[in-house]
Amino acid sequence: MVDPATEQPQAASQREAEIADRLHDIEARIRAASERAGRSRAAITVVAVSKGFEASDIMAARKAGQADFGESRSRALVRKSEQVGQGVRWHFVGQLQRNKVKEVVGRVSLVHSVDRLTLAQSLGERALAAGRVQRVLVQVDLGSPRDGSRGGCLLDGAPQLVARVRDLEGVACEGLMTVPPQDADARSCFATLRALRDELRSRFPEVQHLSMGMSNDFEVAIEEGATIVRLGTAVFGPRRSS
Repeated sequence: MVDPATEQPQAASQREAEIADRLHDIEARIRAASERAGRSRAAITVVAVSKGFEASDIMAARKAGQADFGESRSRALVRKSEQVGQGVRWHFVGQLQRNKVKEVVGRVSLVHSVDRLTLAQSLGERALAAGRVQRVLVQVDLGSPRDGSRGGCLLDGAPQLVARVRDLEGVACEGLMTVPPQDADARSCFATLRALRDELRSRFPEVQHLSMGMSNDFEVAIEEGATIVRLGTAVFGPRRSS
């Protein structure tokens, strides 16, 4: 019979080892993709998306060297950031309602999912009140026809939105983000976003980042220029809850 006093520590140790092995594999794959693309590994940030995972998994990943974590729900962000404490950088990667802005500003390094001017305005107002500047990305929907469940502004409207967001006080627009439609060619979507970023960067030099690529396509995203990849199951394994 397994001693209950030792079963939990053993399970935690096994989980730590599993996550560390996954991060080691991810690192090797990122380095290989970077080499294929002639890019520097240092130009790519991994955000471990902890949606559906608990604070203990986040701390296991942090122990293995992972520093950036992402959440898509503000309530989970608040809970987990309080449980984990200092030593990590948080990213907000989901659709954000304006009434939840107060839970995000001051907790996250980067909001990936600004898809409308009113949201950017709310972020800026909250950041100014807190004496901060909130870093953001504009989310672009590359679907056709548009699937509103993904969020994001339409491709044709993205340049105008970026121009207006960057003029707001309290926010700094640093790039673009996308989630390719399930039935789309991911490489084509990533190349489209990179071309848009390059066009915008010629006018707005601070628009640098491309947040694109998840667990099933991050190597393609890196080959197409991603500076941030958002990995959930690749880091933590299959999700056990929503």
